[in-house]
Order: sequence, then C-alpha cells, then structure tokens
Amino acid sequence: MTQSHPALPTERDAEYPLDPPPGFARLREEGPLSRLSYPDGHVGWVVTGYALARLVLADHRFSARIELHHMPNAAVPRTDQPAKPGLFPLMDPPEHTRYRRLLIGQFTVRRMRVLAERVEAITADHLDAVEAAGSPVDLVKAWAQPIPAQVICELLGVPYTSRMLFQGHALALGRLDATPEEIGAAAAALRGFIGELVAEKRAHPTDDLLSGLTASDLTDEELTNIGLALLGAGLDTTANMLAMGTLALLRHPGQPAALRADPGIAERAVEELLRYLSIAPFTLRTALEDVELAGRLIRAGETVTVSLAAANRDPLHFDDPDTLDVLRSAGGHLTFGHGIHQCLGQQLARVELQVALPALVRRFPTLRLAVPLEDLALRTDMSVYGVHRLPVAWDA
Repeated sequence: MTQSHPALPTERDAEYPLDPPPGFARLREEGPLSRLSYPDGHVGWVVTGYALARLVLADHRFSARIELHHMPNAAVPRTDQPAKPGLFPLMDPPEHTRYRRLLIGQFTVRRMRVLAERVEAITADHLDAVEAAGSPVDLVKAWAQPIPAQVICELLGVPYTSRMLFQGHALALGRLDATPEEIGAAAAALRGFIGELVAEKRAHPTDDLLSGLTASDLTDEELTNIGLALLGAGLDTTANMLAMGTLALLRHPGQPAALRADPGIAERAVEELLRYLSIAPFTLRTALEDVELAGRLIRAGETVTVSLAAANRDPLHFDDPDTLDVLRSAGGHLTFGHGIHQCLGQQLARVELQVALPALVRRFPTLRLAVPLEDLALRTDMSVYGVHRLPVAWDA
C-alpha cells in the first residue's frame, strides 16, 4: 500500500492573514524535516525548522538548478530545461559564481549610498502625492509600487516612463493562475524590452548597473536575462514588503508609535518585519547525492522545499515568534535566503524599507485601514504574497 504524505500547506487562517499557513506549524511540531507530496507525483521533503533550513541552503550537496526541481505548487509547471544564460539564481557553481562575482562589483558602497539619498527623495515625493490626493487612497498603487519601481529603474538605467510596461509584464509572470501562453508572452515582452535597453547601453553607456556590465565579457543574451532577474527580484518583492509591512504595523497599533518615537529603531523594525512576514514563502533545493539529515535519508534527485516562512517562525530560534515586536533583534532571519544564493540585492531592499516605512508613519500618524481586514484583496493568486490593494485613511 502506498503511503500518503501531506501536500504543501497553502490555506491561511482568514483571521490571521499575516501568518504562514497553519499547516507548516503542524508539520514543524513533528520535526524539522517532513515528507511532502508534490503535484506531479514526486515524493520529496519540506524543511520547517530554522537550523535545518540554514544547513540545507548552505550545503553544496543540494542544487538550485531549476531543471532538477519538482514544483510543490501545481500552478507552477516543471521544466527539464536548464536556466537560460544569465539567470544565475537558478544555477549552481561554477556558472552561478561567475555571474555573481560580476554583479557584486556593481553593487558598490558608493552606488548604494547614492541610491539611499535618492530613496529619501523618491519617498518624499510620493508621500507628497499621497497627501495631495487626500484620504482615502490605495497605498499599493500610490506608494508601495512606485518607490521600488523608480529605484530599480535608476539602478538599471531603465527609463521611468516605461515602468507601467514592465510592471505589468512582471506581475503577469508572478500570477499562479496564468496560462503557459500568458507567461511566455510576458517573458518574451520583457526580454524584448530589456534587450533593446542593453543595445542602447552598449552604444551609449551611462552611470548605471547595466551600462557597467557592458564592459564585461557578457553576451547580449546574458545581459538581458540578468536584467530580467534583477528587475523581477527588485520590484514586486519590495513593493509587497512595503504594503505588507504597513499592514502589519497598522494591525499592531503600538508598533508605528514606537517607530515614530525613535527613528533609530528603523533597522531593527525592518528586520523584524522581514522575519515576521516572509512574503517569498519558500525556496527549492534538490539533492545531488544521498544525504542524511535530522535522522532521515534524502535520496539523490529528491526535491526539498525549504519553508522560509516556517523557519522564520521557529520557536526554537526566535522567542515568541508569532508576535511582531519591532524592538527585538531579528537578525539572522532567512527571508533573503542563506549561503551562496543569498539575495544579491538585499541591502538595497533594506535601504528602501528603512527609509520608506518610518517616513510613512511619521507623515501620517493617524494612518489606518479604510476597509475591514476581511475585505482586503490578498495575493493568494501570486507567487509573492501580499495585498493587491491597501485602502488607507488618515485625519486631515
């Protein structure tokens, strides 16, 4: 008789939409590593414990190559094709190492410092626009999406006037209900857009990341796919962290007050929000050889879903993990991953969050939800969790 195993938990508690699906906590109670059934019939694993998640993400015996993975979500089709040249997050060394070394050289301290100053100006401009529009307003459209869009445009050298074009295609790529044809069309449109931009940078370089990379030995195809990866990583995730971070603060009234009273806690507050929300819920690794972990044997070829959300709520590592506390030291969370694949743009995301969230709660001390929590349109249909709209109001 074939033994049945649970599928990936996806159902969230309607009363606690900021929490991971309760199924992860139930799995973790049984141990940090559990069997998991995948939609294509594969039987792999899920990691829910913090210590084990760090171990797997840092272990070279587990591969990030997309063609080796079985997908835990039925809405995401499996592929047996290797990642296209330049899509380094879906590769292993030595290919991954080559691309990452080139990119680290572009994320310089000087560029991050300049961008930090720009984030402050960009945030102030959009807060001015929100205030001018008047209460109530959809904070996603008016504030959370435009700030990272403008920042990534300036980083990559993308004309900000083109933002609606690439934002629309990027959102289509993240839809769990999109057809393969829709995904293919959105990806082709984005590649075409970035490909034209790469050609322009080669001919007329400026002081931006893509122009800097044209001086390397990267091909146009590699540059285009790197641009695609960076655009995807730096746009939707940060926008949703801004929106969900705001929602989390509004759901815990004492937390915005603490942030207003002491701007010096912004760094700790952002790390705690990143831990608490974990909007990119999991990452995948596939065993390249037999590996024994937590007293269990993971066979070569078996896919391991590492639940970042569950690991960030592990009570063995974080005290009272289901409580949001902007005063705690939440360093070491796994929201940006761990090991050689740790998010390349994490410092940029931190800058945006540390500037924008405190500025929002200072500008609008009476900020509140304009609709009941249950009326919010949650992004359960997207690969990155969040809210489609965040209607807020404030006292004039």
